[in-house]
Amino acid sequence: RLQCDLCPRDCRLHDGQRGACFVRKREGDRMVLTTYGRSSGFCVDPIEKKPLAHFYPGTSVLSFGTAGCNLACKFCQNSDISKTRDMDRLMDRASSAEIAQAAARLGCRSVAFTYNDPVIFAEYALDVAADCRALGLKTVAVTAGYIHDAPRREFFAAMDAANVDLKAFTEEFYYKLTGSHLAPVLDTLRYLVHETQVWTEITTLVIPGHNDSDEEIAATALPPGLDLATLKRAGWAKTEKPPPKLDTGRLRLAGEIPVPEEPRDGALRLLTPKAHFFLNSSFANMPRQRHGEGRPTLAMAPSDAAARGLADGARVVLRNERGAIPATLHVTDAMLPGVVALPGKWWSTAGEEGAVANLLSPSSWSPWGQPAYNDTFVVVSAA
Repeated sequence: RLQCDLCPRDCRLHDGQRGACFVRKREGDRMVLTTYGRSSGFCVDPIEKKPLAHFYPGTSVLSFGTAGCNLACKFCQNSDISKTRDMDRLMDRASSAEIAQAAARLGCRSVAFTYNDPVIFAEYALDVAADCRALGLKTVAVTAGYIHDAPRREFFAAMDAANVDLKAFTEEFYYKLTGSHLAPVLDTLRYLVHETQVWTEITTLVIPGHNDSDEEIAATALPPGLDLATLKRAGWAKTEKPPPKLDTGRLRLAGEIPVPEEPRDGALRLLTPKAHFFLNSSFANMPRQRHGEGRPTLAMAPSDAAARGLADGARVVLRNERGAIPATLHVTDAMLPGVVALPGKWWSTAGEEGAVANLLSPSSWSPWGQPAYNDTFVVVSAA
């Protein structure tokens, strides 16, 4: 057997056999990346959506991924990509140079390897990164960090920023819910923070009952030298009693939440919820998902529609200083006055006239939170 030395799974493969990630395959005496040059899709996003809060905030990033994953998370929200065995869904083909050139042409400051973990398509990601650097573009890895030391060093040497998904802080969680181990992820984090210049941010998905105890959240989030007991004594943290049906507490940090800016000049705050059949912009290249989703519609409260002389089903245009997007209006009591919602997960090729909600995202950083979603104001009028 031939062993794949990329990640701690150490898959030992017969000729023609694929590893646990399904995309790395033994062919003769070598390992082959079967998804090289193929992608589950491309999308221009705000960098805050990766999420990266402090890496060139307000800029755009060209995001893309492939298929497969070396983890087996039972809560995976991208399983249609990460665990696909249907290679036909990888419809988009692009060379590394074409991706870099497209990012530059679209005005993106960086390219992100995302949607599925880029460590498993490292060869493709490294070639894209080299072409990006030749054009002055930055590179971003959105990863779970499950990779061996030697390939880790080669991979992150080509990255300018990383968002590492620290799924929990216990070996039990990693073993039972992801089919992997915590130690290699912590090794990746230590390496990034202490041995590289890669801008590193960490994301943890909090799952009630599994990784949300006060102690685990504090252990995950607090810097060395601070613990939950110290914060409680100082009045900075309060433990709240949970509802009876939950068996875990909640940690709340004391402090004031900034008040969001109020809409001005008749503008409406634009929200961008998830679509029903698209996830992270990733499935909009597949006819089945496009057919199920239909076309994007703008949800608006009846009072706002009446004030603008708009009827349900009308063709409208959303405008702000960043651009304009056409849409079909859906008047519904589910919306609060002053707020409109347009699903933000379409690719440009699946949106109305090639436009998506990301086009209207503001370029300035907002103290309120993710500027891509919370502080985008639009004027809506008849098309």
